[in-house]
Amino acid sequence: MIAQGVSPEWLQLREPADAAARSAELAERLARHLPSAGRLEIHDLGGGSGAMGRWLAPRLPAPQRWVVHDRDEDLLARAAAGSEVRRSDITRLAPDDLAGASVVTASALLDLLTREELARMLGACAGRPVLLALTVTGRVTLTPAEPLDERIAAAFDAHQRRDGRLGPHATGAAAAQLRATGAEVLVGPSPWRLGGADADLIAAWLDGWVAAACEQEPALDAAAYRDRRLAQAAAGELAVTVDHADVLALP
Repeated sequence: MIAQGVSPEWLQLREPADAAARSAELAERLARHLPSAGRLEIHDLGGGSGAMGRWLAPRLPAPQRWVVHDRDEDLLARAAAGSEVRRSDITRLAPDDLAGASVVTASALLDLLTREELARMLGACAGRPVLLALTVTGRVTLTPAEPLDERIAAAFDAHQRRDGRLGPHATGAAAAQLRATGAEVLVGPSPWRLGGADADLIAAWLDGWVAAACEQEPALDAAAYRDRRLAQAAAGELAVTVDHADVLALP
Protein backbone atom coordinates (compact mmCIF):
# COMPACT_ATOMS: atom_id res chain seq x y z
CA MET A 1 0.00 0.00 0.00
CA ILE A 2 1.17 3.53 -0.75
CA ALA A 3 2.91 4.86 2.32
CA GLN A 4 2.37 8.56 1.74
CA GLY A 5 -0.78 10.64 2.04
CA VAL A 6 -1.56 14.05 0.63
CA SER A 7 -3.64 16.85 2.07
CA PRO A 8 -6.65 18.41 0.33
CA GLU A 9 -4.93 21.78 0.69
CA TRP A 10 -1.86 20.58 -1.20
CA LEU A 11 -3.96 19.14 -4.00
CA GLN A 12 -5.93 22.35 -4.32
CA LEU A 13 -2.76 24.42 -4.37
CA ARG A 14 -1.12 22.36 -7.09
CA GLU A 15 -4.16 21.83 -9.33
CA PRO A 16 -3.59 24.88 -11.59
CA ALA A 17 0.08 23.97 -12.10
CA ASP A 18 -0.87 20.37 -12.84
CA ALA A 19 -3.47 21.50 -15.36
CA ALA A 20 -0.94 23.71 -17.13
CA ALA A 21 1.67 20.93 -17.16
CA ARG A 22 -0.20 17.82 -18.34
CA SER A 23 0.40 16.88 -21.96
CA ALA A 24 -2.48 18.20 -24.05
CA GLU A 25 -0.90 16.42 -27.02
CA LEU A 26 -1.29 12.99 -25.40
CA ALA A 27 -4.84 13.82 -24.30
CA GLU A 28 -5.69 14.73 -27.90
CA ARG A 29 -4.13 11.48 -29.13
CA LEU A 30 -6.25 9.55 -26.64
CA ALA A 31 -9.39 11.40 -27.75
CA ARG A 32 -8.74 10.46 -31.40
CA HIS A 33 -8.37 6.81 -30.40
CA LEU A 34 -11.71 6.61 -28.60
CA PRO A 35 -15.09 6.04 -30.25
CA SER A 36 -17.07 9.22 -30.81
CA ALA A 37 -20.40 7.50 -30.17
CA GLY A 38 -21.64 5.95 -26.94
CA ARG A 39 -20.76 6.70 -23.34
CA LEU A 40 -17.20 6.46 -22.07
CA GLU A 41 -16.47 5.03 -18.64
CA ILE A 42 -13.23 6.43 -17.23
CA HIS A 43 -11.63 5.03 -14.08
CA ASP A 44 -9.26 7.44 -12.32
CA LEU A 45 -6.82 5.64 -10.00
CA GLY A 46 -5.69 7.51 -6.91
CA GLY A 47 -7.94 10.26 -8.20
CA GLY A 48 -8.45 11.99 -4.87
CA SER A 49 -10.49 15.15 -5.32
CA GLY A 50 -11.10 14.56 -9.03
CA ALA A 51 -8.62 17.02 -10.54
CA MET A 52 -7.73 14.69 -13.41
CA GLY A 53 -11.37 14.53 -14.42
CA ARG A 54 -11.75 18.28 -14.30
CA TRP A 55 -8.81 18.60 -16.71
CA LEU A 56 -9.38 15.63 -19.01
CA ALA A 57 -13.17 15.39 -19.34
CA PRO A 58 -13.50 18.45 -21.64
CA ARG A 59 -10.80 16.98 -23.90
CA LEU A 60 -12.56 13.64 -24.50
CA PRO A 61 -15.75 12.75 -26.37
CA ALA A 62 -18.96 13.04 -24.35
CA PRO A 63 -20.99 11.63 -22.66
CA GLN A 64 -18.76 10.24 -19.90
CA ARG A 65 -19.04 8.44 -16.60
CA TRP A 66 -16.12 8.92 -14.20
CA VAL A 67 -15.23 6.45 -11.43
CA VAL A 68 -12.68 7.79 -8.93
CA HIS A 69 -10.67 5.25 -6.92
CA ASP A 70 -8.81 6.36 -3.81
CA ARG A 71 -8.22 5.10 -0.27
CA ASP A 72 -8.71 8.55 1.31
CA GLU A 73 -12.36 9.15 2.15
CA ASP A 74 -11.81 12.88 2.80
CA LEU A 75 -10.40 13.35 -0.68
CA LEU A 76 -13.11 11.29 -2.31
CA ALA A 77 -15.71 13.51 -0.66
CA ARG A 78 -14.25 16.39 -2.69
CA ALA A 79 -14.37 14.59 -6.03
CA ALA A 80 -16.22 16.31 -8.83
CA ALA A 81 -19.99 16.19 -8.64
CA GLY A 82 -21.39 13.44 -10.79
CA SER A 83 -18.43 11.08 -10.33
CA GLU A 84 -18.84 7.70 -8.74
CA VAL A 85 -16.31 7.25 -5.94
CA ARG A 86 -14.86 3.97 -4.71
CA ARG A 87 -12.66 3.57 -1.66
CA SER A 88 -9.92 1.33 -3.05
CA ASP A 89 -6.31 0.36 -2.54
CA ILE A 90 -5.23 0.93 -6.12
CA THR A 91 -2.13 -1.26 -5.65
CA ARG A 92 -4.42 -4.28 -5.13
CA LEU A 93 -6.94 -3.78 -7.90
CA ALA A 94 -8.06 -6.80 -9.90
CA PRO A 95 -9.28 -6.65 -13.50
CA ASP A 96 -12.86 -7.04 -12.26
CA ASP A 97 -12.51 -3.77 -10.33
CA LEU A 98 -12.11 -1.99 -13.68
CA ALA A 99 -14.85 -3.87 -15.51
CA GLY A 100 -16.56 -1.59 -17.98
CA ALA A 101 -13.71 0.90 -18.15
CA SER A 102 -13.13 2.51 -21.54
CA VAL A 103 -10.04 4.35 -20.25
CA VAL A 104 -7.91 4.21 -17.09
CA THR A 105 -6.14 7.33 -15.85
CA ALA A 106 -3.88 8.35 -12.98
CA SER A 107 -2.01 11.52 -12.07
CA ALA A 108 0.99 12.18 -9.80
CA LEU A 109 0.91 8.58 -8.63
CA LEU A 110 3.47 6.27 -10.21
CA ASP A 111 6.55 7.54 -8.37
CA LEU A 112 4.90 6.53 -5.06
CA LEU A 113 4.64 2.88 -6.12
CA THR A 114 7.03 -0.03 -5.80
CA ARG A 115 7.83 -2.06 -8.90
CA GLU A 116 5.52 -4.83 -7.68
CA GLU A 117 2.67 -2.42 -6.99
CA LEU A 118 3.06 -0.85 -10.41
CA ALA A 119 3.02 -4.27 -12.07
CA ARG A 120 -0.19 -5.26 -10.28
CA MET A 121 -1.88 -1.97 -11.09
CA LEU A 122 -0.98 -2.06 -14.77
CA GLY A 123 -1.91 -5.73 -14.92
CA ALA A 124 -5.43 -4.81 -13.82
CA CYS A 125 -5.55 -2.23 -16.65
CA ALA A 126 -4.56 -4.71 -19.36
CA GLY A 127 -6.27 -4.24 -22.72
CA ARG A 128 -7.51 -0.70 -22.03
CA PRO A 129 -6.16 2.72 -23.03
CA VAL A 130 -4.17 4.15 -20.12
CA LEU A 131 -3.11 7.77 -19.51
CA LEU A 132 -0.65 8.21 -16.62
CA ALA A 133 0.15 11.86 -15.99
CA LEU A 134 2.66 13.87 -13.98
CA THR A 135 5.27 11.36 -12.86
CA VAL A 136 8.39 13.06 -11.54
CA THR A 137 11.60 12.44 -13.49
CA GLY A 138 14.12 13.68 -10.94
CA ARG A 139 15.10 16.83 -12.84
CA VAL A 140 14.63 20.10 -10.95
CA THR A 141 15.96 23.51 -11.98
CA LEU A 142 15.93 26.58 -9.75
CA THR A 143 16.73 30.04 -11.13
CA PRO A 144 18.89 31.67 -9.90
CA ALA A 145 20.94 28.54 -9.29
CA GLU A 146 22.88 27.83 -6.09
CA PRO A 147 25.63 25.26 -5.38
CA LEU A 148 23.43 23.33 -2.92
CA ASP A 149 20.66 22.73 -5.48
CA GLU A 150 22.14 19.55 -6.91
CA ARG A 151 22.94 17.99 -3.53
CA ILE A 152 19.41 18.59 -2.28
CA ALA A 153 17.94 17.21 -5.50
CA ALA A 154 20.03 14.05 -5.21
CA ALA A 155 19.04 13.54 -1.57
CA PHE A 156 15.37 14.10 -2.42
CA ASP A 157 15.53 11.53 -5.23
CA ALA A 158 17.09 9.01 -2.85
CA HIS A 159 14.29 9.71 -0.40
CA GLN A 160 11.74 9.09 -3.15
CA ARG A 161 13.21 5.63 -3.68
CA ARG A 162 12.99 4.59 -0.02
CA ASP A 163 11.05 1.45 0.83
CA GLY A 164 11.42 0.22 -2.73
CA ARG A 165 9.39 3.03 -4.31
CA LEU A 166 10.23 3.77 -7.93
CA GLY A 167 10.51 7.54 -7.61
CA PRO A 168 12.03 9.06 -10.76
CA HIS A 169 12.40 5.60 -12.36
CA ALA A 170 8.63 5.08 -12.50
CA THR A 171 8.06 6.46 -16.00
CA GLY A 172 10.59 4.11 -17.56
CA ALA A 173 9.26 1.13 -15.62
CA ALA A 174 5.67 1.84 -16.63
CA ALA A 175 6.53 2.41 -20.28
CA ALA A 176 8.52 -0.82 -20.43
CA GLN A 177 5.74 -2.89 -18.87
CA LEU A 178 3.11 -1.39 -21.15
CA ARG A 179 5.23 -1.92 -24.26
CA ALA A 180 5.68 -5.56 -23.25
CA THR A 181 1.91 -6.02 -23.69
CA GLY A 182 2.15 -4.90 -27.31
CA ALA A 183 0.55 -1.52 -26.67
CA GLU A 184 1.58 1.62 -28.50
CA VAL A 185 3.27 3.72 -25.82
CA LEU A 186 3.87 7.45 -26.08
CA VAL A 187 5.77 9.52 -23.50
CA GLY A 188 5.52 13.30 -23.34
CA PRO A 189 6.96 16.00 -21.08
CA SER A 190 4.71 17.66 -18.50
CA PRO A 191 6.91 20.05 -16.53
CA TRP A 192 5.81 22.42 -13.82
CA ARG A 193 7.13 25.86 -14.79
CA LEU A 194 6.64 28.03 -11.72
CA GLY A 195 7.42 31.72 -11.34
CA GLY A 196 6.40 34.85 -9.51
CA ALA A 197 2.67 34.12 -9.74
CA ASP A 198 3.19 30.75 -8.04
CA ALA A 199 4.86 31.93 -4.82
CA ASP A 200 2.55 29.91 -2.53
CA LEU A 201 3.01 26.70 -4.50
CA ILE A 202 6.78 27.20 -4.72
CA ALA A 203 6.95 27.72 -0.95
CA ALA A 204 4.91 24.59 -0.18
CA TRP A 205 6.87 22.51 -2.69
CA LEU A 206 10.20 23.85 -1.43
CA ASP A 207 9.34 23.05 2.19
CA GLY A 208 8.62 19.43 1.30
CA TRP A 209 11.56 19.11 -1.07
CA VAL A 210 14.11 20.35 1.45
CA ALA A 211 12.54 18.46 4.38
CA ALA A 212 12.68 15.15 2.50
CA ALA A 213 16.29 15.77 1.45
CA CYS A 214 17.32 16.51 5.05
CA GLU A 215 15.50 13.43 6.31
CA GLN A 216 17.40 11.34 3.78
CA GLU A 217 20.73 13.03 4.54
CA PRO A 218 20.70 14.24 8.18
CA ALA A 219 24.11 15.89 7.86
CA LEU A 220 22.72 18.23 5.21
CA ASP A 221 22.57 21.74 6.69
CA ALA A 222 19.90 23.39 4.58
CA ALA A 223 18.14 25.75 7.02
CA ALA A 224 19.76 28.92 5.67
CA TYR A 225 19.30 27.69 2.09
CA ARG A 226 15.60 27.03 2.72
CA ASP A 227 15.02 30.44 4.30
CA ARG A 228 16.85 32.21 1.48
CA ARG A 229 14.90 30.38 -1.20
CA LEU A 230 11.57 31.05 0.56
CA ALA A 231 12.42 34.74 0.70
CA GLN A 232 13.20 34.71 -3.02
CA ALA A 233 9.88 33.00 -3.73
CA ALA A 234 7.93 35.50 -1.63
CA ALA A 235 9.61 38.35 -3.51
CA GLY A 236 8.80 36.82 -6.89
CA GLU A 237 12.50 36.31 -7.59
CA LEU A 238 12.60 32.49 -7.80
CA ALA A 239 11.65 30.35 -10.81
CA VAL A 240 11.36 26.59 -10.50
CA THR A 241 11.00 23.90 -13.15
CA VAL A 242 10.05 20.45 -11.88
CA ASP A 243 10.13 17.95 -14.73
CA HIS A 244 7.42 15.31 -15.03
CA ALA A 245 6.43 12.92 -17.78
CA ASP A 246 3.07 11.65 -19.05
CA VAL A 247 2.60 8.16 -20.48
CA LEU A 248 -0.16 7.10 -22.89
CA ALA A 249 -0.67 3.45 -23.79
CA LEU A 250 -3.06 2.44 -26.57
CA PRO A 251 -3.76 -1.31 -26.90
